[in-house]
Amino acid sequence: MPKSRPLTGNWRVARRLQAILLIPVLVALGLGGVRVKHSIDTLRDADDAVHVAELVQAANAYASDAINERDVSVIPLLQGRRDAPAVVAARKVTDADAKAFDAAVARAPRTAGLTRRIELVRAGEKQLAAVRANAFTARSSGVQTEESYHAVQHPLMELSNELGFGSNNQASFGRTLYAISLTQAAESLVRSIGTHLLVEDRDALAGGELQNQLGSFSSYAYLEQVGLQEYAGAGTAGDMARLRAALADAQQKGARQTAEAARKAEAAGQAFVTPPALSEMISEIAGGKTTERLAAEGITPESFFAASALAFDAYRGIEVHLTDTALAGARSVASDARRDAITNGSVVLGAVLAAVLLAAWVARSMSRGMRRLSASAMEIAEQRLPAVITQLSQAVPGQVDTRVAPIPITTTDEIGEVARAFDHVHREAVRLAAEQALLRGNVNTIFTNLSRRNQSLIERQLALITDLEEREADPEQLANLFRLDHLATRVRRNGENLLVLGGERPTQQWDHPLPLVDVIRAAAAEVEQYERIELAGVPEAEVHGRAVTDLVHLLAELLENATSFSSPRSTVRVTANRLPDTRIMVEIHDQGIGLRPEDFALINHKLANPPTADAGVYQHMGLFVVGRLADRHGIRVQLRPAAEESGTTSLVMLPGTVTWRSGESDADTLALAAVRAQATPGLAALLADGPADPFGAHEAWDDGRPAPGPAAASGASTTTLRAAAGTPAAAAGTSASAGPEPAGRAAPSGRPRRPAKRGRRPAEEG
Repeated sequence: MPKSRPLTGNWRVARRLQAILLIPVLVALGLGGVRVKHSIDTLRDADDAVHVAELVQAANAYASDAINERDVSVIPLLQGRRDAPAVVAARKVTDADAKAFDAAVARAPRTAGLTRRIELVRAGEKQLAAVRANAFTARSSGVQTEESYHAVQHPLMELSNELGFGSNNQASFGRTLYAISLTQAAESLVRSIGTHLLVEDRDALAGGELQNQLGSFSSYAYLEQVGLQEYAGAGTAGDMARLRAALADAQQKGARQTAEAARKAEAAGQAFVTPPALSEMISEIAGGKTTERLAAEGITPESFFAASALAFDAYRGIEVHLTDTALAGARSVASDARRDAITNGSVVLGAVLAAVLLAAWVARSMSRGMRRLSASAMEIAEQRLPAVITQLSQAVPGQVDTRVAPIPITTTDEIGEVARAFDHVHREAVRLAAEQALLRGNVNTIFTNLSRRNQSLIERQLALITDLEEREADPEQLANLFRLDHLATRVRRNGENLLVLGGERPTQQWDHPLPLVDVIRAAAAEVEQYERIELAGVPEAEVHGRAVTDLVHLLAELLENATSFSSPRSTVRVTANRLPDTRIMVEIHDQGIGLRPEDFALINHKLANPPTADAGVYQHMGLFVVGRLADRHGIRVQLRPAAEESGTTSLVMLPGTVTWRSGESDADTLALAAVRAQATPGLAALLADGPADPFGAHEAWDDGRPAPGPAAASGASTTTLRAAAGTPAAAAGTSASAGPEPAGRAAPSGRPRRPAKRGRRPAEEG
């Protein structure tokens, strides 16, 4: 049963450290969040209280100015002057207060109690227009007019009960404000009804109307005293002291006004009666005395209104002070709450940020070492160790510097211990690679020595066979000798393949240039089914002597492959074309069933990058040999699908360092190359991709045998590059001329007899 993988098995070190610190950070964040939330809630409540205080302040101003409008309008309206300046001015002030109240309502919170009180205010406001129109008319006469303003003023006054946030006793604060507002409203009604009684013609009143007015007047005077008592019970000592001071200031101001009025009357030569105190005025008026008797005592509409207005203003001052105090207290609490919220939020955020930064710093310090270790390990695995192994495989092992540079981590923690352990592994890997390289070099030396000994024996065998061929006159025996000669030639090429695998170069090098056509013929002469090979369109060019032997070997492997893995009844065409940039493209076309696209890609990759000699290379020796020989001279080899329905085309690109033109001018050569490019299928497509790299659209090719199929069953096979050695010759088929060969020309690979001898084969073989 497989073990379950731990949850954090694939996590990085930084993530694990962050996970460790996540729990305490979350706890701290939660506790800090609770504290911050409390501060934010307090701030929100304080802001709401500020808006409520502003609303109450606007409501009290609205209420005070509304009842003041009623009081100042008594005399003008009773006299029939409905457009009097005093009336118009008072109503403008009330309307302005109504707009200020609306703005305060828009900012106020939407609590249930506050919303209910505002709805009552709106209901009273709807009656204001009718109250103004009916004031002191037959529709609303006497006390009805004074009391009708109560529908607007009283709901505004009740908003005071919403005050008190931040005070020690919210209910007591609201009760105090409500009491002073009630006192002010009662004083306003006393002023309004008293002025009404002093101005109105009592003889024109209906029966019982005067008694109704006097009763209301006395009731509101009594209500004023009740309001003062309520204020005294709800307010503090400071509130009472402030009220006494306000009333004392009002008395002093009244005394100054009385003295000023007496002075003006004396200056005008008029009699002046000093009015009594406000309380005495209220008692005399409530007693039902006539206006003449009241005037004789100094109680006139002007003196009474002035004295009552002083008390009204005193109460108004206390009310304003309380609303201002409530507003200032709410703003102070809001400011403190805002500061606490910012402080708590900053502390929590700073703590969390510090924890995160600490975790990030620790994680980074650890992950930096891990990344450095990982990068060094990857560099060793991908660059340094392969480079040392490559040097050991290409040079004498004892001459390669196998010292190992340690990973640049000097810490003594677990990461440093892993770095030292990896250095030890690196040293052991280099040591083993050196031993393997030495062993491989010894094996290559053995292969080379065995190959050279065999080469000597094969050369002697070939010389003997040649001597027998020259003496033999019987065509049948001569044909047998030719077949024996070819088998010996293949054995010799296998020996040369071993030299290539061992990294050795041929001991015999061609010492002068050789025409390209002779090089191709020499390669064809080493193929068992040489009669199936046709040459066409080979340009006049010569191959440098240093490359002749390897090029013959390379072409022979490709031709052996083309003849072995195509139908024995088909021909193998060899063409060559000169490109405009002086390179020469040799093409070998067969008519096998071809390869799959992925096989082409794999084979071409191996040709471009010959692998290290191992067991797989010995199974596909031809592929390795071609790649090694091509790499030695800068030749590029690639396989492509044939232009026909089946078959494979082998492309061999000879660079300018291997060949040069002979016998043609540059202009003629370029023109000829262009004509050949248009006439030769496949070459024009190569040139269409650009003359600099006709191999650019293809990458690799496969060396494995294709899976058996219908074509294989019929005798055909794919053109898979493999070692010519060990591959049995295909069944004999129809011969085709390999083209004319110059008689007597020596072979290019140190075997001067072979091309000349092969040149005799058409006549001798019939």
